[in-house]
Parts: sequence; C-alpha cells; structure tokens
Amino acid sequence: MPKFTLKTQKLKAEDFRELHHGKRILILPNGWDVPSARLFEDAGFPAIATSSAGMLVSLGYPDGEVIGRDEFVSAVGRIARVLSVPLSADIVAGFGKTTKEVLMTVKAILKTGAVGINIEDFAHATKKLFPIERQIENVKAIRKLGMTSGVPIVINARTDAFRYAEGDDDVRFKEAIRRATAYRDAGADCVYPMGLTDPASIAAFVLALDFPVNVMVRKGLPEISELQRLGVARVSLGPSASYAAMGLLKRAAKELLEKGTYENLVEGAITFDELNALAVPRA
Repeated sequence: MPKFTLKTQKLKAEDFRELHHGKRILILPNGWDVPSARLFEDAGFPAIATSSAGMLVSLGYPDGEVIGRDEFVSAVGRIARVLSVPLSADIVAGFGKTTKEVLMTVKAILKTGAVGINIEDFAHATKKLFPIERQIENVKAIRKLGMTSGVPIVINARTDAFRYAEGDDDVRFKEAIRRATAYRDAGADCVYPMGLTDPASIAAFVLALDFPVNVMVRKGLPEISELQRLGVARVSLGPSASYAAMGLLKRAAKELLEKGTYENLVEGAITFDELNALAVPRA
C-alpha cells in the first residue's frame, strides 16, 4: 500500500499548486512507469506527472481509454508508491461518459496518493471535442471533490481545440481560448492548450487567460528561458521522454544488428544496482 496520510497528501497538493505560481517556470517531467518516474525524481524535479501515451503503451494498450479503469489506476498506484514528491496523473478524458463516472476515476486516483490530474476534452475514439458544457461540469465536480475530500487536487484542464475544432487556424485559436477560459472559471488550476508551440501564439494565449498555462515539449517549442519570458507557468514533457527512450533502443538495436557493437547500449547507461534501486520506495 502507498505510504501516505491524508495530511501529507494535502500538503503535497498545496505544494504542487504553489509550483504553478513560483518565480520560475515549473518543468514537469512525465514518467511512464516506476523506474522512469523515480529517475526523474532522483534528478531533482520537484513534481512528477504520468504520460498517458507512454504508460498505456508500456502496458500493451494504445493511448486513450481502451485500458480498463482498474488496471489504469493500479499502474498509477505503482508509480505513486515509489515517489516522495507530488504526482499528477494523466487520466485521459476521465474514463467515463458521465460526470459521476469521471469522479469515480478521480477518487480512485486520489486513493493512490496522487495529488493532481490532467483531463482532456475530446474522445480518442472519435477525435471529436466534447461539448464545452460537459467539460465545465466535470471540472466543477472535480473541484468540489477536492474541497470535500481533504485533498485539494490540482486540475490541469487540457483542450484539443487547436487540433479538432472546426474552422481555420484563427477560429480554432479562439475556440481554444474560449474553452480554456471556461475551464479556468470552472475551477481548474492550470490550462493546457495542446499543440501550442509558436511564440507569438503562446504570448497571446497567456495574455488572454491571465492564468497558469501549460505547454508540452515537442519540435518547435521555444527553450525554457523563452517560455518563461512569454509567461508560461508550466512545461510538461508529455510522451517525449518515452519517445526518446524508445529512440535510443531503436538505435541500439540497429547498431547491434548492423555493426555488431554495443556503444548505444553501454555509453551513459546506469548500473544494475541503480536500476534496482529505482523500484524501492524513497524513505
């Protein structure tokens, strides 16, 4: 069982929320399993998040909600068990067609010891945005749960309007702002416009929201110093770390088969003892 109390979980949630309002931008790494999450904590990051794509693929499922809720929550729990810093779980769209079902997921996630969530406003199966009213109701209900449960859960409300809203780029940008503003007003702690990478668009979005904004690492995203100058509160890795890890294994496999050498496997690698220690909960 995870080693935490309601009091320590509450303090972690409060600390995690504060990190969104500090003088320095919050760099939030996304682990996909126990060792990756622990490695990020050991590197010195003040909080960790899960990657839905990275974690789900590691369990044998595509990104989305093909996996069952119980297996999903169990995987988050294994990660939470080995961490001492706050953990935020990417719960995809909440594993439910109704707000009541979404709250079941959030309650189960809180029981693992996690203190934050990332929740999306589209369906992976259809690539369609949910009605904005549905997501507002979800965010309000999760905020109320945080107020009544004793754990002030930190909500990162993601919108995929840039990708899936109808209309041209300008229309989609305005829809992303409309949705993010609604989620902010419903009780989110941070908003996450998926796909935002252009500096001018980031600056305009931050100005329009006047609220903590999360962007994700991907090709074309400005460096951390520039993101901080633009007013971004939080930058998450998303699945980029798992992409990088799989890229390393792909290069190592190619080298081994084509050259018969092991440089990619041994240069910069950790030891057996270091690997084993990543599965042991921190004191």
